[in-house]
Amino acid sequence: MKNYPTEMLNYHFWANQTILGRIKELPPAALHQEVNTSFPTIAHALNHIYAVDKTWYMVLTGTDMGAALQECMPLSGRILETVDEYIQLFVELSGQYNEWLGKGQDVEQVITLNNPYAGVRETSLAEIMLHTANHGTYHRGNVSTMLRQLGYASTMTDYALYWYRQPETVTAVL
Repeated sequence: MKNYPTEMLNYHFWANQTILGRIKELPPAALHQEVNTSFPTIAHALNHIYAVDKTWYMVLTGTDMGAALQECMPLSGRILETVDEYIQLFVELSGQYNEWLGKGQDVEQVITLNNPYAGVRETSLAEIMLHTANHGTYHRGNVSTMLRQLGYASTMTDYALYWYRQPETVTAVL
């Protein structure tokens, strides 16, 4: 039986690289063009996805959520200049997730999550992994909308497309 939380993270990392690959095909200025939507620029949206992915990675690896947020949320405002920088940042983070998962983590392990915005609850590592993938999907949708508002076509990052891209074009987490 597949480990679906890990599979969804694999999909998430593939989809991030897929949309970044599309953005790389565009004029460099597209990354920083302002649009009237959820984020002022595509770069801001990418920063947010990365900061949240990094926050959840830290929580998965044992950091208190408040401390993880304090460390990672300033990253939301850190605007990088090029798509290549974003590609590298996301590759490095997926490698960190890969290393963590490679240690044979019990993703059904339950932890106490102290979310400063929502309160305390018991949650499994699997739920956090699924949330991370879901959050990225939501905001890649924002990026697709932003691309269209700027006059560019987006690219498909659907989970079903990911099925057909395996294994030859997917750098799997595990």
